[in-house]
Amino acid sequence: MSTPDLSLPLATLLREGTRKAHETVENSEGALALLSGRLPKEEYIRYLMMLWHVYECVGDPKLSFGTSNSPHSAFEQALEHHATHPTLEPTYNPTLLARGPPLAADISFLLDVPESSWKSHPIHIQLLKEWPQALTDYVGRVRELADSPDPSPLLAHSYVRYLGDLSGGQIIRRTIGKAYGLDEALGQGLTFYAFKELTSAKPATQGEMKHIKDWFRAGMNKAGEQGEKVKASVVNEANIAFELNTAVFTAINTDVEESKEIPIIVEQPSQEKTYPISQVIAVVAAVCLAHFVLVTGGFTGDRGFEKLVAVQQWFSTHTGSASE
Repeated sequence: MSTPDLSLPLATLLREGTRKAHETVENSEGALALLSGRLPKEEYIRYLMMLWHVYECVGDPKLSFGTSNSPHSAFEQALEHHATHPTLEPTYNPTLLARGPPLAADISFLLDVPESSWKSHPIHIQLLKEWPQALTDYVGRVRELADSPDPSPLLAHSYVRYLGDLSGGQIIRRTIGKAYGLDEALGQGLTFYAFKELTSAKPATQGEMKHIKDWFRAGMNKAGEQGEKVKASVVNEANIAFELNTAVFTAINTDVEESKEIPIIVEQPSQEKTYPISQVIAVVAAVCLAHFVLVTGGFTGDRGFEKLVAVQQWFSTHTGSASE
């Protein structure tokens, strides 16, 4: 590998220095399954839960490192703790970027449970019982950086996660919307991939998301102005961040049977009553016989109708007499 030119802007160094790692995560089995829309809904929800533990979970008892009540046990708490650090401050905007709350909202919507209770859902309980090593490694690395004297490398995790959500995440949004029958216009179940405009609370369009990414890259370049040491540490950490994300994708269960295909919401056909073909033939034959009798018996037309009434009266009289 050639030595990077650290005189270049940090955003450029990150793009060029992580190209191979980026391709690796994109071509991982879990990422491909997600992009193809072939994950069962339950497994997609489990994936969102894993991401929530990366972004927001605090003091997870499954983590064997550090103290269980550490304020830095998740990515966005770590950024908040170091919000004024010169490397992290230029890109710190939780109102714009925070993904923890949207993840919780999507999980709750997809499970059809109140947001306050999804952590007690069987899918999450099972995740805690079979805690992936990928989560231990990922959140452990974030905590390690947050507790270090220089948290500058946390910027690399912001780069990998947030720019990924703003870019590839938008492709996943469309795929997931179609796979699970979600209304993209309403956005319920898809808020993890939705962002607000830079200067307002309006939903960001694709064009506005480009502006957000430009703003973020400018912030990274400002952080890189601190010197080549910061640039080198952030680029190195970005490759580690991609490896950690690849491991999370690997933790997705893609080995599913055909009978467990993603449940797609479709319009149900109307429940119309059906009849055996023998009954249909019998009814048709009876109608044809009745028509034949009416015609050959002279019961058609005005005079025929009078004759039919007279016959009905005769039957009524005689059947009534017979029953007395």
